[in-house]
Amino acid sequence: MKLKKELRPALICFGIMTVLCGALYTAAITGISQLVFKDQANGSIVAVHQKNGTKIEMGSRLLAQSFTKPEYLVGRPAGVSNLSPVSKEEKTLVQERIDWWHTLDPENEKEIPMDLVTGSGSGVDPHITPQAAEYQVTRIAKARGMTEEEVRHMINKYTSGRLLGFMGEPSVDVFMVNLALDGLI
Repeated sequence: MKLKKELRPALICFGIMTVLCGALYTAAITGISQLVFKDQANGSIVAVHQKNGTKIEMGSRLLAQSFTKPEYLVGRPAGVSNLSPVSKEEKTLVQERIDWWHTLDPENEKEIPMDLVTGSGSGVDPHITPQAAEYQVTRIAKARGMTEEEVRHMINKYTSGRLLGFMGEPSVDVFMVNLALDGLI
């Protein structure tokens, strides 16, 4: 009898908190996000409309896509690593990535920007630095039969500055540049 008397308030509290936190709170946050941040709440999906009227979803602007062909702007390496920046394993990974870049673009004698050979904290960062984009301009222009200025123009179009003019660093949206290079946007 005593157990039933003590268990009842605990079960009632559990039920109330489940409804409040599990259902009402979730519904409220989802509703607010759909009203205020609809695009972001739905994954920032980039869709391309074909001439016949069909819509093709190309991917999310929030997640890096893998581009490895010479005609594309290549982003940061994928994968999260908790290796120390001075560990032997990290140095080996960086050297493998440097070797890959020399294979992809053997004529490029410029120094490879660090964000092209080191992973981001999330492992899915869709942006690179303007310096990393500039490193790739000549290769992309040559592979596509474009001028370097045409490639730079597309890169500049999808380069964002510092937030509020002083926070963070400028960044290039790799996915959007590649869609523009393909003439899809």
